[in-house]
Amino acid sequence: MNNIDVLKQDIIGTVHAANDMDSLEQVRVSALGKKGQITGMMQSLGKMDPDQRREMGQALNKLKNEIAGEIDNRVQILKSEEMKKKLAADKIDVTLPIRPELKGSIHPLSHTFEELFTIFTDMGFDIAEGPDIEDEFYNFTALNFPPEHPARQMHDTFYLPDDNLKEGDASKKLLRTHTSTVQVHVMQNQEPPIRIIIPGRTYRSDYDATHTPMFHQLEGLVIDKKTNLSHLKGCLTDFLSSYFEIDDLPVRFRPHYFPFTEPSAEVDIGCTKDKNNFKIGAGDNWMEILGCGMIHPNVLKNCGIDPDVYQGFAFGMGVERIAMLKYGIPDLRTFFETDLRWLRHYGFRSLEQPNSVMK
Repeated sequence: MNNIDVLKQDIIGTVHAANDMDSLEQVRVSALGKKGQITGMMQSLGKMDPDQRREMGQALNKLKNEIAGEIDNRVQILKSEEMKKKLAADKIDVTLPIRPELKGSIHPLSHTFEELFTIFTDMGFDIAEGPDIEDEFYNFTALNFPPEHPARQMHDTFYLPDDNLKEGDASKKLLRTHTSTVQVHVMQNQEPPIRIIIPGRTYRSDYDATHTPMFHQLEGLVIDKKTNLSHLKGCLTDFLSSYFEIDDLPVRFRPHYFPFTEPSAEVDIGCTKDKNNFKIGAGDNWMEILGCGMIHPNVLKNCGIDPDVYQGFAFGMGVERIAMLKYGIPDLRTFFETDLRWLRHYGFRSLEQPNSVMK
């Protein structure tokens, strides 16, 4: 047993002296490898009588486990030291003056969000946010989507894998397809009157020049006892005029269908379009810009609000879409391609903050 104690101290000393992973691996192989010291001693157990073999075997197994533990501890120490050295080498002196060629820009998407926040908070809206991962109740059922609605299908919606749940189960998790899910949370947890906007990421299975699997929406929700369609039209007309900075911007509301609003409408703005020119404002053409409508009574009931007492309106828009229209960006996919040349062309100066032009 004295030999085992001496061997233990010798190997542990060698482990502690190893200054890099290669040296430590050599120590491991020399002690625990096929031809290592401890392995060789264990192979000699067959030559001993049973009592001696039992006693020596237990001692060698204990030694093997202790040495393996010491090696694992040393591995963690060496990794920590290596990380500290790497962090020290990568340290940046933030007091150094910026190089002219590295001037930063505000992304058009960030700038557009700031414009939207400025306009709607001036109107008296609060900002609400919620989780990107939801279940079918918040994403579909509470918003009056029927069970057979195509938006619930796998080819449109990113469902999270769960072998214990089937498609159509109210608790099945998914990436939200619209920020309307936050409307449900707010209506369940806040007494009217409610006046909120909801910015955030949304996800749908689509990808082309005007669609990406992840994009951003901004929705609005107003609920009160006397809210009506004229309030919705006035709110959106003022918003669009302010955002596009055109006082007499033509705006029209076309009847449409959404499961969660009734009546529903799509909103168009006036524009001029020909082969070489596109201009927002008075013209001979129209462009759809967002969707809206009065909250469906079923949605109010699903969220615990009495539709005989309260009514309200909601609207929603794609943030990239309205940024593309205002700033002449032709392809939605370029918002996410991290091209510095694109950002230098379409980006904004850091102090170029939007100011509300609400009258």
